[in-house]
Amino acid sequence: MSDASSVIAVIDDLHRESEELDRLVGELSEERWALGTPAAGWSVAHQIAHLAWTDHSALLAVTDAEAFAKEVEKALASPDGFVDEGAETGAAQPPALLLAGWREGRTALETALRAAPAGTRFPWYGPPMSAASVATGRLMETWAHGQDVADALGVVREPTDRLKHVVRIGVRARDFAFAVHGLAAPAEEFRVELDSPSGEMWAYGPADAAQRVTGPALDFCLLVTQRAHRADLAVRAAGPDTDRWLDIAQSFAGPPGAGREPKETGR
Repeated sequence: MSDASSVIAVIDDLHRESEELDRLVGELSEERWALGTPAAGWSVAHQIAHLAWTDHSALLAVTDAEAFAKEVEKALASPDGFVDEGAETGAAQPPALLLAGWREGRTALETALRAAPAGTRFPWYGPPMSAASVATGRLMETWAHGQDVADALGVVREPTDRLKHVVRIGVRARDFAFAVHGLAAPAEEFRVELDSPSGEMWAYGPADAAQRVTGPALDFCLLVTQRAHRADLAVRAAGPDTDRWLDIAQSFAGPPGAGREPKETGR
């Protein structure tokens, strides 16, 4: 697959992931928009508002670097609150307006990413990113916050092979997870072998690595996005460093997340 085809493929998957979440919330009553999700203090409306807010930031990064730089300044001025503030502002809107804004914003971002010249890198809150990286990050967030929405609504989603994008970020973020916990990253590479929803095995790292992680891709994604506690998942570590990693893994930027509490009856 060419680089251009790879970019189109991840944007297509982002579109599908967004549409799946849209089907969950598109017909909700106002009362159900107000349902609490597993994220403390965040309702279904907060989850969608956060996605809309981040889509807007990504659109600025892709289309207006100067305007995005001002957003970064706002983030630096309120590093502990700017994400919650964006969600609160969006969630205060009537659900119909929030939904329309999210749809419009994600469509505009998708259009901008498809039109981006090959090789372009865009500013972000961390290192600059390619169009494929922007789309992959948006897919991960859409899937993770969509999981919060699904949990609030009591819906069990059917996993798809779009999870491969989330897995890839989670694997690549290994050293970052150690760093944000003030730990030195292991010198050796890990082997990660995960069973995909379609039955294929996704493998990362040297085949002869001494330390390994195995399990379902879905469970790995729930772990690295901190949507479920490790005790409730079938992800297994072989080796002390991989065992430590599974306790602290995160695929998202920023400080360590609080994660989820284990269920009363874990696996």
